[in-house]
This record gives sequence, C-alpha cells and structure tokens, in this order.
Amino acid sequence: VQLVESGGGLVQPGGSLRLSCAASGRTFSGMGWFRQAPGKEREFVATINRIGSSTYYADSVKGRFTISRDNAKNTMYLQMNSLKPEDTAVYYCAADSVGSLRRIANYYDYWGQGTQVTVSS
Repeated sequence: VQLVESGGGLVQPGGSLRLSCAASGRTFSGMGWFRQAPGKEREFVATINRIGSSTYYADSVKGRFTISRDNAKNTMYLQMNSLKPEDTAVYYCAADSVGSLRRIANYYDYWGQGTQVTVSS
C-alpha cells in the first residue's frame, strides 16, 4: 500500500490549492488529511467516508476546505480556498483500513510522505 500526495506549493493569502492523494493497492474505508506546522503537533484537517457521502472538518478550515474522493481513481482530494498564512504546514494524507470518519491520527494505518503548503505574500 502506498499513498502519494501532490499539489502543494507556495500561494499568496486568499489563494487556492488542490491537493491530491493517490492510493495504490486498495480502497480504504476512511481517508483523511492532517497537517503539521513547524514546532507543532500533527493536527486533523478533514476526513471522508468510503463512498464520499459524509465528511468532517476541523473548525479552522470549515467553509474554506473541501475533501472529496474518486474511488474509480483511488484518489482523494483537498480543495483549499481562501488560504491563510496559518494554513502553512506539511499536509499528509492518511488511510484507515478499519474505521471511518475518525479524527485521531493514531487510528490511521497508512500515511503519505507529505506535501508542503506555504501561504505567504
């Protein structure tokens, strides 16, 4: 099983980015995005269930970020709009082989390598 993120980069405040996470090997019950800023612990961003019908978001990104998945492509996405400097972090995708819609990192079995998102003028 391999998770590969892409789509990170440098963007100005108020801008947008779309992250992708391609999963190889299988389709997972739950998938999610987490992020880690320098000097801070990894934090939950968003999660989605197997068929994409239910999602949860951290309060800090609600209304600005949208998580989605395309199971035919085994790919999950995070559309990030109205980006703020405090969104700067390494973003990780994660896969949960047992549960769904969980917001604790320890529940996730597989992790990508991370992609850097920097919001700065």
